[in-house]
Amino acid sequence: MNTDDYNDMPTIMKNYLIYMQTIKNRSSSTIKEYYYDLRNIFRYIKRDKYNIKTDNLEEIDIKDIDINFLKNLTLTDFYNYLYYMSNDLNSKPVSRARKIATIKSFFNYLCNKEKILSVNPTIDLETPKLGKRMPKYLNLDEARSLLHSIDGKHKTRDYAIITLFLNCGLRLSELVNINLTNIRGDILTVIGKGNKERSIYLNNACKNAISNYLKDRPVDGVIDKDALFLSSRNKRIGRRTVEVTVKKYITQAGLDSNKYSPHKLRHTAATLMHKHGNVDIRALQQILGHESISTTEIYTHVDNEEVRNALENNPLNNTKI
Repeated sequence: MNTDDYNDMPTIMKNYLIYMQTIKNRSSSTIKEYYYDLRNIFRYIKRDKYNIKTDNLEEIDIKDIDINFLKNLTLTDFYNYLYYMSNDLNSKPVSRARKIATIKSFFNYLCNKEKILSVNPTIDLETPKLGKRMPKYLNLDEARSLLHSIDGKHKTRDYAIITLFLNCGLRLSELVNINLTNIRGDILTVIGKGNKERSIYLNNACKNAISNYLKDRPVDGVIDKDALFLSSRNKRIGRRTVEVTVKKYITQAGLDSNKYSPHKLRHTAATLMHKHGNVDIRALQQILGHESISTTEIYTHVDNEEVRNALENNPLNNTKI
């Protein structure tokens, strides 16, 4: 995004987004999330405080929000917004938590960087408690069935895409942004969250899949010449195209396309590496590009089979009266 994309926001919010992009080096997708979050939050708060009669928040103009408006905000304003999200929009706790993270970051910027606020109204704003959920993933047989389901005009491309998901645990954004120059021998370099670069070792399955695809990859009329994966229009493949492609093969493999997505293939790679490859959690953290190891720990869960075996192996299991 560039500054022209922020024309429906007040200057102080534009400055915050520019700061997060240029100084904090947040990715363009993250900046876009901040932009949408702030716009939605302040449209609601302005409607609520000024009692504007409309159900369509998009009708609310926030360009006139100034420092005086911000100085008069209280915790109640933000809790009212969270109540609206929960009750009117049926938003999940994780969605509300992200909005809180955005608004707290914005007011920290106003207080600590711009220094135009002496009191931070979000300092005591609490984040909803998030229940821990086990990641959804394909088991080994399902992953193999998915690979065997791939066919059609773009077979080698699609096989390489899904092979990289299942073997390297790539994020969707990381995969679509791979350039030919990012591959050096058996090392793939990707740009992850926060524009952080990391290197991933390509195993034989990945190297063979990429090699086979490169034999079919168009050469003439290519628009994005450096992009590894191309669409049928010879442009860099888009996120939506990959999502639709994965859903198609999930269905062809006889699996639930509503349950699995490219991100679930990332879960699959991590789970299979931990379960079948005995990969150390620190190595798994590096492969996945997690900043915190606590994020990686969700993949160290034990499945029902392991729980069953543990109970079966209890030395008191065969004790009889």
